[in-house]
Amino acid sequence: MKKDYQKHLLDGIYLIVGCALLAFAITSILKPNGLITGGITGLSIILDQLTGIKYTYLYYGLTMLVLISAWLLMGKREAGKIILLSVLFPLVLICFEAANVDFIENDTILASIYYGIIAGAGCGLILKRGFSMGGTDTIAKLIHYRLFPFISISQILFGIDLAVIMSSALIYDRNVALYAILTQIIMIKAIDLVLFGFGSKNVKIEIISEKNDEIVDYILNTIKRGISTYEIKGGYTNATRQKIISVCSPRETMLIKMFIAQIDPNAFVDVLPVISVWGKGIGFESLLEDAQV
Repeated sequence: MKKDYQKHLLDGIYLIVGCALLAFAITSILKPNGLITGGITGLSIILDQLTGIKYTYLYYGLTMLVLISAWLLMGKREAGKIILLSVLFPLVLICFEAANVDFIENDTILASIYYGIIAGAGCGLILKRGFSMGGTDTIAKLIHYRLFPFISISQILFGIDLAVIMSSALIYDRNVALYAILTQIIMIKAIDLVLFGFGSKNVKIEIISEKNDEIVDYILNTIKRGISTYEIKGGYTNATRQKIISVCSPRETMLIKMFIAQIDPNAFVDVLPVISVWGKGIGFESLLEDAQV
């Protein structure tokens, strides 16, 4: 019970901070500098320009439309994933718009960079706790499942965002669309940074050696890491061998490499970067830590 309470509290903090950062980036950086981004945010700003209706209200209307569509076409479970953000974030956006704080003025490049970083950090915090924004990602799912199952969701999502950005070139000018591409790239990188940290904290090491028993003993009892083994067959020799796999830190990989070099210089070792690891182990994130109940 205590763990559930702590988790819900942490979810709430991440959600509020994430929504605040994203709303601040939109109202204080993106809109005052005449910039555009992809997704429902960009579409709302474009419709604001065409209709004269405030983009914050358009955003609310569009997210409600997406929520209802998800409920009718994909069921309660899918709609439940986005209902909280569909209600909460537009309210936060309206509040920040009413505050009318301009963070950066008359510097389009700097505004594009700052928007990408701050908005990406906000989205990253929201996604890190398992929430869905309920925007174009949900629209992409609807199109994928109902119309074009042979096209991947990521491709549909890219197409929607690209269409919004290209539309901005017609409504505003070509430079606005180019800056929108810049903000999208920076935003995606910022989201990845929040979700997975600075670079790879862990690596996967794969070992093929004649000294498997010694290497397994060293990794298990000296490095204190788990291992997996499976049988492989050489394409040239047709010989059957055992491959050892372990996930560990880069420093531990170098220790393993030096040990193998001493006992079997002819061993084959390859190391792969690991974006993130969830599960039980030293330095690994718990599967429950960022999961939404």
